[in-house]
Amino acid sequence: MSALRLLSSAARRAPSTLAQQRRGYAEVADKISLSLVLPHQAIFTSKDVVQVNVAAATGDMGILANHVPSIEALRPGMIEVIESGNASKKWFASGGFATVHPGNKLTINVVEAAPLESFSSEAVRANLQEALKVAAGNGSEEDKMEARIEADVYEALQHALGSK
Repeated sequence: MSALRLLSSAARRAPSTLAQQRRGYAEVADKISLSLVLPHQAIFTSKDVVQVNVAAATGDMGILANHVPSIEALRPGMIEVIESGNASKKWFASGGFATVHPGNKLTINVVEAAPLESFSSEAVRANLQEALKVAAGNGSEEDKMEARIEADVYEALQHALGSK
């Protein structure tokens, strides 16, 4: 009997380990342990939460218990933490990384974050207009590139404030 035929025959007789390892959806009672950390402050340290929504570089995503382990780069945007009873807390983060570890653990490392309610829509709108003016102006290429980055962050902040 060839080795391939023997392997194929053994695979048909063995119980499917894939079916045994298949991951289901998180139960409502399931929690994920969140650590949200800045270089100068820990906002959460191993806090059990229901869900965390982040602005990943690949798109907005929600992270629940039993999420597949992964590392996601974060773009400037909102981090929303949903606790038991659907209480929600929102921060605007400058960017960073979210790491989903096995065993329902989530670590989010960001350079800077502030509660969303600490921002003024009027101030964000005015600063965005100023950044766009500099980006389109006659300044140096370096000044225009810095202004474009600043404008991108203000646009993301404006979007986050719109979904408050």
